[in-house]
Amino acid sequence: MNPIIGRFSIFDTASNGKVGNDYNFKAMRYTHLIMLCIALATSCTPIVQSSTNSESNPKVLRLTDFAYEPEIKTVELSPEGFPLLPAVTRLGVWNLVLRFDDLRSDRDTYYARIIHCNYDWTKSDLQDLDYLTTYNEFPINNSEFSVDTHIPYVHYGFLLPPVKLPGNYVVMIYRGSDKEDIVITRRFMVYENLVAFNPEGNMVGSSTIAAINQQLNFTVSYKNLTILNPLIDVHVNIRQNQRWDNIATDVRPSITREIEKELTYRFFDEADMFRGGNEFRFFDLRSLNNPGQNVGYVAKSSKPYEVYLAKDKSRTGQAYGQYNDMNGGFVIDNYDYRDLAFTNYANVTFNLSTPRVSGDVYVNGAFNYWNLNEANKMEYDSSQGMYKGRLLLKQGWYDYQYLVKSSTLPPYYFEGSHFETENKYEILIYNRPFQPRADILIGYFVVEKNPRR
Repeated sequence: MNPIIGRFSIFDTASNGKVGNDYNFKAMRYTHLIMLCIALATSCTPIVQSSTNSESNPKVLRLTDFAYEPEIKTVELSPEGFPLLPAVTRLGVWNLVLRFDDLRSDRDTYYARIIHCNYDWTKSDLQDLDYLTTYNEFPINNSEFSVDTHIPYVHYGFLLPPVKLPGNYVVMIYRGSDKEDIVITRRFMVYENLVAFNPEGNMVGSSTIAAINQQLNFTVSYKNLTILNPLIDVHVNIRQNQRWDNIATDVRPSITREIEKELTYRFFDEADMFRGGNEFRFFDLRSLNNPGQNVGYVAKSSKPYEVYLAKDKSRTGQAYGQYNDMNGGFVIDNYDYRDLAFTNYANVTFNLSTPRVSGDVYVNGAFNYWNLNEANKMEYDSSQGMYKGRLLLKQGWYDYQYLVKSSTLPPYYFEGSHFETENKYEILIYNRPFQPRADILIGYFVVEKNPRR
């Protein structure tokens, strides 16, 4: 996708096309240490060390994208230097980096563990050495203290280890030697393209269904593989814009040609189509001193600062408006200082002006892993006639949207849905061979709808 949004570029021209100046994890400079000590003694607001894992309140492993403690923020997993790309890599290419902040002033000891999953993200029966070459415990050694920030934090980085098999994986981060003290789980995928993929055009003409939906049709050829029963041993998942909350799982073929070794997927029923949705809303908080687009104002009377976004309105019934977004992603950047160690957190208030609706309203995006929970649930302010939500976010450029959880309204009620919307779809093709008896990712392909050239 073209990363230029309107007239503003999210690229830092000083970093050769990469977004921002990435953390380099080298030793802190002497002057930075002095500044950190001063900051901790005066303006910073440290968060006390606390683990929610206990006998009375144990942490339960989730094979999803999840942060288990409120102090763990801004979790990113992507190819090194490309934060907007999905956490997907080809077998033999090891470039996925996990980054996260711990909003506590002291460095902690973290370890990573890799878990292999089936196509439906249930844990597989494989043993660690079936997909790893070493012992399944990896220390996270790269860390950097924030400098002179309103909330002190430690930024961690971890290059994921290589695996031997393509498939679905979850990286689990835990504290110290206690594998039950989980702090992060994050999904990633490793693929090996062993099948051929042929996309086809839309086959639904002009209609009400076609106006709000996007149709995906394609053929998968497995001529180089021996698959005895493709209807049982082949599974296809389709994901829109890297969203785990908008994924079709175990999509079945409409036509099976076993002699030609082809599976054809054509969808004419609205239930099998993806809603086109709308381009994401966005705000530019790369600078707290000179905030960018869609930021109303910044209150600096307390630390962390309070940021109030411009008032949003429902887009229901509006015509489609074209502009480039990041498909719900976010990029951490800091225009106040060109060193990301100085990047601040701020309390960001979202405002949606609308009559109250039947159901719960959430603000979400990649910044909260597409989860709908109490942290990003909005409350209705009757005196102002709007929904409000407040989140602690790091400086950067953010895409977001408002979703409704209701028995009477569609999730995209406030955003609208249009077939013209630019979206990216990932086609994930899995096979369970005789050996190993687990699902492996034999095909990964990206289909762009209405790409901006």
